[in-house]
Amino acid sequence: MSREIIEAIKGLAAEKNISDEKLMAALEDALLSAYKKLPGAARYARVDVDPETGEFIVMRYRIPKDLEQELLVQTVEEESYIDPETGERVEPADPEIDAAKFEQYRDQIEEIDDTPEDFGRIAAQTAKQVILQRIREAERDMMFEEFRDRVGELITGVVQQKDSRYTLIQLRDRVEALLPKSEQVDGERYEHNQRVKAVIKEVSNSTKGPSIIVSRRDADLIKALFELEVPEIADGLVEIAGVAREPGYRSKIAVVSYADGVDPVGACVGPRGSRVRMVVSELRGEKIDIIPYNDEPARFVAKALSPARVREVIVDDEARQATVIVPDDQLSLAIGREGQNARLAARLTGWRIDIKSETDFASTADDEGFEEQVQDGGRCAAVLTNGRRCPNAALGGSPYCGLQLHQALSRFTTSSVAVLTGLTDADVASLADPEKSQDDVAEIVGRAEAAYAEATPVEPVADDEPLPDEAPEGVADEAQAAEEPQEAAVAVADEPAAEESAPEAQEEPAAEGEGSSS
Repeated sequence: MSREIIEAIKGLAAEKNISDEKLMAALEDALLSAYKKLPGAARYARVDVDPETGEFIVMRYRIPKDLEQELLVQTVEEESYIDPETGERVEPADPEIDAAKFEQYRDQIEEIDDTPEDFGRIAAQTAKQVILQRIREAERDMMFEEFRDRVGELITGVVQQKDSRYTLIQLRDRVEALLPKSEQVDGERYEHNQRVKAVIKEVSNSTKGPSIIVSRRDADLIKALFELEVPEIADGLVEIAGVAREPGYRSKIAVVSYADGVDPVGACVGPRGSRVRMVVSELRGEKIDIIPYNDEPARFVAKALSPARVREVIVDDEARQATVIVPDDQLSLAIGREGQNARLAARLTGWRIDIKSETDFASTADDEGFEEQVQDGGRCAAVLTNGRRCPNAALGGSPYCGLQLHQALSRFTTSSVAVLTGLTDADVASLADPEKSQDDVAEIVGRAEAAYAEATPVEPVADDEPLPDEAPEGVADEAQAAEEPQEAAVAVADEPAAEESAPEAQEEPAAEGEGSSS
């Protein structure tokens, strides 16, 4: 063998990106296989190739009978098989000698130079087959080592072919991945030569080479796409804390920021929604809700039900269950189509979520034992629209619970939430804000009380019919005098013109009494 063979081996190693040592070992095994095809070849032998000159020698072993079984490596007998790539029959290898035991009994083994002058055509064909097989095995091992640690990574490939079972995606030359039907999104079509993005789901090794399974349904695809589009996520300033996904329909992601001044939701949305729009486009129109992560379960559950507005969340830490109270008009939005919004929120937070409207919660609070949760602060004094009292516990120093709607009742003389009917959310927030200016609060209170009085008029009493429980004149005068300061306080909250109407109000005390009782 000449140096041209050695140069060809080195060129092949550079082309296939395989180490020279592996190809030289493959060459020695090929020459040994060719030697064993010759008539009279020894059963146990070895081939040594000089990597500089290309010269080789074949050393045959003469092993005593009593040592033969001691030196052999215990191997499973295999039958010959057809190589699926070349179509050639591959014969099973002869039993090998254990190198460690060979060195131990080397002085009892005779080595004889048995280098043949010519291998012949059959032996040369065998050597070629062995070299090609070793090269394929080396390529498979390299491919497996390259992709085994890339599970969950985003890859881009070109669709080559598809059938009812899977779609074949080419990642690069001689590297292909399988997109099974179970990992495809319902409704998506993958056309020939179309570029698609997917995440590596699984990498396994087999006799036919490494099998790379990719997925378009996995939640890691959302994370990888946002990392590709959002620099803050790639730099570690923003992290996706959780993903809940129903492929092809809707996804919810929880994001958290680890840098001051970085809004995690704004970073993922991007200028005018450009970043999230790219992700939605790659997912072919799948809707994405971006939610700020919160360590407090109640706040996190409330945000997870976005875009629905939540009034209150009652959590049970031991059972990891949250009861969510929403306005009556927000119940269908909180549940979502076929329960999708609630289902995704439960997956994202890891809590079991029970959604109730305010009316349903008030009517079932007694039966479900929510009143037992009331502690030292007492029960909330708010009276709901159905006439029942709020079952929540009152906050310390306040007769009402933590609901913003009920805290707003502290501005009124009545505890019925009906007085707030017709007010906007901004008005309710202003009433519940203790730092809001008194002028703004007085204007909202006056408007709400006027609407409340108009909605609930008092039935007129006949002139000839005595008033029930009528008090003596002296007592009535004292009661009227006691009510005058309150009437004056209400007048201050009204417009300045109310001062001119004060004399008229004194002339008609009965009319004023009806309005205040309303």
